[in-house]
Amino acid sequence: MRVTGTGHASMRIDTAAGSILCDPWVNPAYFASWFPFPDNSLLDWESLGQVDYLYVSHLHRDHFDAKHLRDFVSKDATVLLPEFPTSEMEDEFRALGFTKFLKAPNEQVVELPGGLKIMIQALTSPTDGPIGDSSLWVEYDGVRLLNQNDARPTDLSVFAELGHVHAHLLQFSGAIWYPMVYELPQAAKTAFGKQKRDRQFDRTWRYIDDLKASHVFPIAGPPCFLDDALWQFNDIHGDEGNIFPDQSVFLSEYAKVGGTNGIVLLPGSVAEVTTEGASTTHPVPVQEFFANKVAHLEEMRERKRPIIEAEKASWRHPEVDVLGEMKRRIEPLLDESIYLAKGVGGPVRFDLVGYDGESVESIVVDFPGKEVRPYAEEKVRYRFRTDRSLIEHLLFIDEVDWVNSLFLSCRFSAARIGQYNEFVYAFFKCLSEERLQYAEGWYDEHERTTDAEDITLGDWVVQRRCPHLKADLTRFGIVEGDQLTCQLHGWRFDLPSGRCLTSVGHKVRAHRVDAETPAPAGEAVI
Repeated sequence: MRVTGTGHASMRIDTAAGSILCDPWVNPAYFASWFPFPDNSLLDWESLGQVDYLYVSHLHRDHFDAKHLRDFVSKDATVLLPEFPTSEMEDEFRALGFTKFLKAPNEQVVELPGGLKIMIQALTSPTDGPIGDSSLWVEYDGVRLLNQNDARPTDLSVFAELGHVHAHLLQFSGAIWYPMVYELPQAAKTAFGKQKRDRQFDRTWRYIDDLKASHVFPIAGPPCFLDDALWQFNDIHGDEGNIFPDQSVFLSEYAKVGGTNGIVLLPGSVAEVTTEGASTTHPVPVQEFFANKVAHLEEMRERKRPIIEAEKASWRHPEVDVLGEMKRRIEPLLDESIYLAKGVGGPVRFDLVGYDGESVESIVVDFPGKEVRPYAEEKVRYRFRTDRSLIEHLLFIDEVDWVNSLFLSCRFSAARIGQYNEFVYAFFKCLSEERLQYAEGWYDEHERTTDAEDITLGDWVVQRRCPHLKADLTRFGIVEGDQLTCQLHGWRFDLPSGRCLTSVGHKVRAHRVDAETPAPAGEAVI
């Protein structure tokens, strides 16, 4: 099995029975804030795009690059579709000219012509990707590969049970706006960033240890930030709180925990994977490339500057009545929302900075009142500040996912009172009837599901599944004193009260080993 690195989470997998191109991303994403690093735009995409199969893990724009898919990937390729709850991914592929689809049943091995086998695991909670994420398992002639990319499954046993995996490709770096955009003292940002960076690596080590593959390939990050306004987000400034470590840092950190089987793929690197080992060739020496990272980034910044400026010039739509359009689009969804509106629980404010860089219009999405209206000087739990032109553009293109556009762009600042609230971001990625109905149904189902099984962690008996996204706490749970941390997403719980310390709306059932069994989670804890 030959694996050719094509940048970020992208790769081409070649076997004698066929080729699969995965997640090709080349063009800037999220309001031209994210670029692939190392740069992959100079690869021979005319050839790389001539494949038998195409797999895109999810609809995040650093994985689903519509322009590149339209221009460079053969329309004769069969698209391997995860079993997602909505038809959005297939609809988008069809709009680009793809006509051949294989809808892979979730977690079922499918044998393709020539003996090539694949299995796709789809993750379908409202917080997975835009509205779903997935991993791809491939086997040919006894060689097995798992492309986990960004996905965070609670359990890798479904893959391990199919036989020893020889190549495990997974994310290790950050892909979020936290904590950089929050209006906090720099010392607090650094502390929170370091915590997140450490959790990212801890989660990666856990996945690697679970699968025990022959070789580990760090992929799916980090992006680079070439706009001058975002340049500080690149991990080149000696900031221990930067959440975007690169592949060379991965190798260094991996070595500290005993890892010796890591392989980096640069764009154009080729790994020949067999049951006996892996040999890799690179277009340039890996260590030398990352030693000159700053120079590479500076060269990219100048080369890509015209692209960024052209993108910025397209965002202004002064003809758009922002308040009126937000009311038209969002109020019907607020009327239909039960779980998300209740979960947000208060007004969310958008401060829109005018073209002059000074004037501000403040608009409130009032979840309890089910309306969008001008700010009335009330206290809000969440506040976002961004350029008016960005909201104009989202409304102009009828964007249904403001998370997979505005928030991932990091072109905003945020402030909040109290804990993180996942429902805020869940709502703003569901600005369509289809997405909202799915998310509401998902939360309704999980609200009514009682997790009856308990486990013992240290001095505490706790429910086996994390209240957040049902991670198995026998594997991801760590108890320190009276606090439980689920390492899958870093959520923390106060065990004596059961209260979630990370977000609102979640509670864990717990009691000390030598105490009586308490009331079920959700009921009063005395």
